[in-house]
Amino acid sequence: MKNLIPAIVQDADTSQVLMLGYMNQEALQKTRETRLVTFYSRSKKRLWQKGETSGNRLELVEIKEDCDQDALLILARPTGPTCHTGSTSCFSNDPVSSLEVLGRLIRKIDYRSKNADASTSYTKELLDGGVEACGAKVLEEAEEVVRAARLEGKQRTIEEAADVLYHLLTLLKVSDVSFDSVLQELQKRSQ
Repeated sequence: MKNLIPAIVQDADTSQVLMLGYMNQEALQKTRETRLVTFYSRSKKRLWQKGETSGNRLELVEIKEDCDQDALLILARPTGPTCHTGSTSCFSNDPVSSLEVLGRLIRKIDYRSKNADASTSYTKELLDGGVEACGAKVLEEAEEVVRAARLEGKQRTIEEAADVLYHLLTLLKVSDVSFDSVLQELQKRSQ
């Protein structure tokens, strides 16, 4: 373990912990240069880039050191399953958190905005309608969630609230506003 530092990899969008690896100075430098997460393999005694055989890479977003500077938190965007078993995470037995669900939805909306055929994707069709279409759906769903809360019970309120959130995320996407910037605004307000 001499000259190696533990590196915990976390999905930058969902906050899901993906894996633990080890880095030496060379792996850290290579990660920064290529923007692809690279580790030092203790068994192979060499650098290895995550996904070098599977193609399931980890695209670097940010590197953070812990308070003692003896561990790293790597925020990354995976291009496929992270675990060698084919699971999203090496810790995939953990229950999915609310933040993971939200991050996955944001990622799916982003993917659909770039890749989905409008004839087969409601999300793509909605996004192609621009601010007008997305905004109209937010207004419609907001009215429905209020009506559900007043008259239709808890389950219908949950369902309509999910619709509002989904449509709000499409409106943010088409308006080029990141959900992170909304969270930062909420953080400022809570201080």
